[in-house]
Amino acid sequence: MYKRILLKISGEALKGENQAGIDPQTVQKIALQIKEAHELGVEIGIVVGGGNIWRGKTGEALGMDRAQADYMGMLATIMNGLAVQDALEQLGVPSRAMTALPMNQIAEPYIRRRAIRHLEKGRVCIFVGGLGNPYFSTDTACVLRATEIGAEVILMAKNQTEGVYDSDPKTNPNAKLYTELTFAEILSKNLKVMDSTAASLCNDNKMQIIVFNMNNSGNIVKAVKGETIGTLVKFEEE
Repeated sequence: MYKRILLKISGEALKGENQAGIDPQTVQKIALQIKEAHELGVEIGIVVGGGNIWRGKTGEALGMDRAQADYMGMLATIMNGLAVQDALEQLGVPSRAMTALPMNQIAEPYIRRRAIRHLEKGRVCIFVGGLGNPYFSTDTACVLRATEIGAEVILMAKNQTEGVYDSDPKTNPNAKLYTELTFAEILSKNLKVMDSTAASLCNDNKMQIIVFNMNNSGNIVKAVKGETIGTLVKFEEE
């Protein structure tokens, strides 16, 4: 079983069956799964996306300045992170929201050593605000935070998809599910797991990820225990 993990939750996973926004019941279900993993004694960091509220690339497509649109996306991740924190606290799971954007009234500033101390004390750390800089995705933020806190693995929880496929399973019923991949294969095959910057960082820092469907109850615990689930993406040995 992993001792310290970084859980990446897509913003889309928080909207449930809705078109956009945050679905409280869905957030509660996710929090229950996190609580189960926390009760195993696992130290948990979380990075939440913001795609259910806003995407920087959407704003850019509408003619907005890319940096401005990305900052709006960072604010969306903060909203999502606070929703997850509230759900965890209601279940009795101690948690801390730590933001890359200064916002002292609602979240602590991200400080690496403080984050590690929170984890050691059994608190779930929710890293929000991306990296505080435009042009970087939450995937990249996820990899950097995982590396900084010394996580053993990144658990990439997806919405309604079992792992990494060779094509879109929504449009191709014969799409093949990969059980194992390398980051080089992700880049060469242009698989939409994470952006190229994040994939390269994972490979360079020898960080593996597990991509799985978080809508299936108990999947987070299964991933934490190292059970075969979804797709394992490994770095290449030198």
